[in-house]
Amino acid sequence: MIGWLNMGSLVLGLAALILPVMTLSRVAKQAANNWIVFSIMISMSSGMISLLLQIANTYNRVVFEDWGTLTDIMGATTFISAVLVIVTIILNVVTLFVYRGKVVK
Repeated sequence: MIGWLNMGSLVLGLAALILPVMTLSRVAKQAANNWIVFSIMISMSSGMISLLLQIANTYNRVVFEDWGTLTDIMGATTFISAVLVIVTIILNVVTLFVYRGKVVK
């Protein structure tokens, strides 16, 4: 179960970072304008679910009383989670500023 939680967290974390980059790469294309809100919503949701899976992973290790592993991974988990949140927010804010006046009505 721990492996699936880690894999799900990794995939969703990458999706949270890749979606705004994909949206920013389509700035010149007209079709991308309708994609902006959906992209930001999915990106933020993926990031939140990724963090939820990390919390579930930590809880699972506490239930099994795997204290050695917890002390080994908590520093890295905290750092990577903070990087995910900060970079996701920055990318989505940049996307909002780039598309601010370009959304088709």
